[in-house]
Amino acid sequence: MSTIEAKPNKQTSKGVRAVLELEDGTTYEGTSFGADVPTSAEIVFNTGMVGYPEMLTDPSYTGEIIVSTFPMVGNYGVPAKKDVDGIPACFESERIHAAGLIVAQYCDEPSHWNTDRTLGAWLRDERIPAITGIDTRALTKRLREKGTMLGSLRFEGHDAVEMENPFVRDLVSTVTVREPKLYGAGDQRIALIDCGTKLNILRSLVSRGVEVLRVPAGYDLTEEKIDGVVISNGPGDPQMVENTVPIIQKLMERQTPIFGICMGHQLLARAIGLSTYKLKYGHRGQNQPVNESGTNRCLITSQNHGFAVNDEDLPQDWKPWFKNLNDNTNEGLRHNWAPFRSVQFHPEATPGPVDAAELFDEFLRMVVR
Repeated sequence: MSTIEAKPNKQTSKGVRAVLELEDGTTYEGTSFGADVPTSAEIVFNTGMVGYPEMLTDPSYTGEIIVSTFPMVGNYGVPAKKDVDGIPACFESERIHAAGLIVAQYCDEPSHWNTDRTLGAWLRDERIPAITGIDTRALTKRLREKGTMLGSLRFEGHDAVEMENPFVRDLVSTVTVREPKLYGAGDQRIALIDCGTKLNILRSLVSRGVEVLRVPAGYDLTEEKIDGVVISNGPGDPQMVENTVPIIQKLMERQTPIFGICMGHQLLARAIGLSTYKLKYGHRGQNQPVNESGTNRCLITSQNHGFAVNDEDLPQDWKPWFKNLNDNTNEGLRHNWAPFRSVQFHPEATPGPVDAAELFDEFLRMVVR
C-alpha cells in the first residue's frame, strides 16, 4: 500500500482531511471541498478542460467518481438553475449524478458573469463528496496503467463505506424518466427512449422543429404514433439492460427510423446480436477523434463511456459507421439500406465540440424521406 499526501495550498487549508482509497490498496490524501459523505464507486478520469456542471449532471456518470485531469476546477463557478422551453438550461439533468469529484486544485473564488454559487457550495447542497489537493496526474497515470478501479472516499470523523461494484445492477432503471412527457411542437413526433438522457439531446431535437415524446426505458412504443426513435445515453453495463432490447427489435421490424447515442448505440448493437465489452479505462473527454468509415472525414467528439461494441461479426447489411482513431474501437453502426444508425460518441456535446451535431439533421432526413 502506498499513500500520497496533499500539498497544502490556499484553497485546501481549511478543509476536512479526506482519503481516496483504490481497490489495489493505494491511497491518496487530500482535503474535502464538497459534502463530507463517505462513498464508494468506480474511479474514472475525464480529460476535459471545462464543462464540470454538464459532466456532473450527466446521468451516464451514475456509479462513478470523476477525476479531472485539468489542474484547476471551479474557477467559473456554477450557473443558476433556470428553464428554457420547459427544459433546464446549463445542466444535463435535474441533479448531480456523479458519485464524487476529485481535482488537483479547487478554486473557491470563481469569476464569471454567469456564476450563481461556487462549485463547492453546489456539491455540498446536493450531498456530493469532493477532494482537492491530490496528485491527479499520478492518479490518472495509475488508472491508465492498471485500468479503472473501484475506490472509496472517506473523511475525518466519519466511518468508511465498503467498496461496491455499481455495474452488477441495471443502472439505467435508476435514472430513466418515470412517465412519458411531450416537448416541443412539429409535424414529426420523435420518441426519445430515456436511458439516462442528457438534456441537450432533447434540446437538439426540439430546436429542429419536431415534437419529442420522452419515454422511460422499457416503455412499449408499439401503440404510439411516432415517426422516429432516438435511444439515449445512459450509465452502467449494457448487458444489464434487458427491457429495452426487445422494444428496439420490434421497432426495427416496423422499419421505424432509429438513432442510438452512446448507451443507445450499445443497446442497438445488442438488438442485432452483437456483444459489448468493458474498456480498460474508457473514453471520457472532449477531444476524441473518430473517422467515418470509408472516408477521410474526421470528427472531434465529446465522449463518456466505459464499454464498447464488438463489431467483428456484423449481421448482413450492417457495417461500421465510425471508429476511434486512438484505439480503433467501434464508434458507430449503420444499416446499408434501412433507417437504423447509432454512434458511441455524443453529437449533442455539452460539454465539447459540435462537429457531430449535424448527425441529428441526418437522422431527421431519414424520418421525413
